[in-house]
Amino acid sequence: MKILLLAPHPFFQNRGTPIAVKLMLEALSAQGHIISILTYPEGDDVSIANCEIIRLPALPWTNNVKPGPSLKKIVYDLLMFFKARKLLESRKFNLIHAVEESAYIAKRLKKRFGIPFIYDMDSSLPEQVIEKYEFFRIFMPLLRKIEKWMILDSFGVIPVCKAIEERVRKYDPSKLIQRLEDVSLLPAEPIGNIDRQQKIDIDGPIIMYIGNLEKYQGIDLLMESFKIVSKKITEASLVIIGGSKKDIENYKLFADRLGIGKKTLFLGPRPLSELSIYFEQADILASPRIKGQNTPMKIYSYLDSKKPVLATNLPTHTQVLDNKIAYLVEANPQSMSEGMMKLLKNKSLSKRLSINAKKRVQQEYSIEAFERKISRYYRTIESKIANT
Repeated sequence: MKILLLAPHPFFQNRGTPIAVKLMLEALSAQGHIISILTYPEGDDVSIANCEIIRLPALPWTNNVKPGPSLKKIVYDLLMFFKARKLLESRKFNLIHAVEESAYIAKRLKKRFGIPFIYDMDSSLPEQVIEKYEFFRIFMPLLRKIEKWMILDSFGVIPVCKAIEERVRKYDPSKLIQRLEDVSLLPAEPIGNIDRQQKIDIDGPIIMYIGNLEKYQGIDLLMESFKIVSKKITEASLVIIGGSKKDIENYKLFADRLGIGKKTLFLGPRPLSELSIYFEQADILASPRIKGQNTPMKIYSYLDSKKPVLATNLPTHTQVLDNKIAYLVEANPQSMSEGMMKLLKNKSLSKRLSINAKKRVQQEYSIEAFERKISRYYRTIESKIANT
């Protein structure tokens, strides 16, 4: 099939949704589909067979588009609608694969051109909006209705987690659905020697976080918890990888205010290819997320790392994690700090969790499993489109 994939975010970047989109493109390409991806001007070019990257024009005041709803995204999504319409007027496509909010664009285009679309639900849009802008809560019924419209009008839906799948089935039990969890991004082969530039210059135990530094990730909670730990295990350090320059500067100031500035190291973004190198140097991998329904992509690599995982006991985690593969704590500094200290002191517990987690990933969250699911789903989609 010829597929127009709408990706309303910078592409490519080393973070959640862009990574998932890249995996999707590679899987579709391997099946022989021809894909044109329409995306934002920001991001690194990647080479994928049978895939053409089409970028929106760059606007001088809308650079550095961050995850989540924003005025910048609204502007680029409007441009995406008009650009997609032009593409459909000049080219023939069999299907639109719409990621996140671009499903609304695809819905409008379907009405005009009659082209079916797949709704790739990497998150719940109403939840995203409310998490970032609490004052929009009064519009939740309207936002839910828009989400429902997009689901009902789609040819099929690809939810990223169980919670979102359940919502889709509530709206339309007969909808063609394929839950497609994220996968571990760690290489199958063990790492070699650690380069001097990649060596973390810390002697004591390391509690590590990798990901963006948005509020919903619970970075404040992580640092407040570590403050308690640092007073009892003085040799421990907190290492944070990822985040924009602005967010890093803000959290450095926060660390200083908490009195943990000298024990907190911000390494900034690091390439995906180096993830395993940094995981190898950690004693605990933390996911302090406090909001959201979808499971953070990093969780799957965390589980694959042979390191113990510490996470908040919230649905964002518990739809994938349980007490056999991770140490779950309540989302407050006291509980999280106790979890940190328990894992640092109880080596047998840490080892048991790590071994169980590695097995779970190999069984359920590998790239092979991802490719198998999307291949089966798209064969069904192609067959149904051919028969309509």
